[in-house]
Amino acid sequence: MKKLNIVILDAASIGDDLDYSIFDKFGNVTIYDNTTEEQFEGRAADAHIILQNKYKLMEKSLVKAKNLRLVCEAATGFDNIDTKYCREHGIAVANVPGYSTECVAQLTVAMVLQLIMHLPEYTSYVKSGAYTKSGIANRLTPQFHELYGKTWGIVGLGNIGRKVAKIADAFGCHVIACKRTPAEDIECLDIDSLCERADIISVHTPLNDETRCLIGEKQLSLMKKDAILINVARGAVLDEAAVAKAVLSGNIGGFGCDVYSVEPFPVSHPYNEILSLPNVCMTPHIAWGGYETRMRLLGEMAENISAFISGHTRNRVEINN
Repeated sequence: MKKLNIVILDAASIGDDLDYSIFDKFGNVTIYDNTTEEQFEGRAADAHIILQNKYKLMEKSLVKAKNLRLVCEAATGFDNIDTKYCREHGIAVANVPGYSTECVAQLTVAMVLQLIMHLPEYTSYVKSGAYTKSGIANRLTPQFHELYGKTWGIVGLGNIGRKVAKIADAFGCHVIACKRTPAEDIECLDIDSLCERADIISVHTPLNDETRCLIGEKQLSLMKKDAILINVARGAVLDEAAVAKAVLSGNIGGFGCDVYSVEPFPVSHPYNEILSLPNVCMTPHIAWGGYETRMRLLGEMAENISAFISGHTRNRVEINN
């Protein structure tokens, strides 16, 4: 088999604690921590296979990769790749569905638990020494609540949404969902009705023309004053300015977020106004990034390359997108 030139464009976003030698069997592997638009042509000109996570492979970049045969997306979402161009020019695109389900669900629930239990406030109270000085055996402010009996609304009922639904059910929550095709086993509602009824809303839907700003000023105004909103999908699924306004005005009870329309978000981003609030939990796009999760990701990418070389179709997204 002819040795292929494989280029990893942004290994830093996948992690420097991983062993990329899993790809050596396929060809000559060149690894870059990050790649700018200006650097792309020089790095991709001879590449047969490109592996990337965050780099935006749009037409203006792809036209410079004259030998490109396969793009391996180190993620499930592929909105950063011009799949239409790839399809029209015979470039295969493979993603990795389902690899991060457990980890994203884990962060979703961790955020909900932190916000509903006010854990940072309570742990800080003990660590500061205030608990010792108080002479009182316990502290019950700020008020916290049980998950049991709450209504948990899930926006997007794919692999991750399903996993979260299972966990929510185990906590004794009533689960409702908003999805394009109604499910028989879970009560499904339109987005406005879900926002009205849910105590907790977690967002797990892909970003597309239908879901961009799916939750905006109207939907936020429908939510309960103590509702907790969690976004681990894509930043632009929410109207970010409207969310910040709702948090600042007390129109929702808590907000957890791991994804942003611009990453990292700039100093002008509306979320900077709410960062320090105790009812806000923000993380730097880590939900997909558990060590075991990323090891699984590399293994699946290797399987995608192997299938492509063998002439098989595996996780190909350019075919129908």
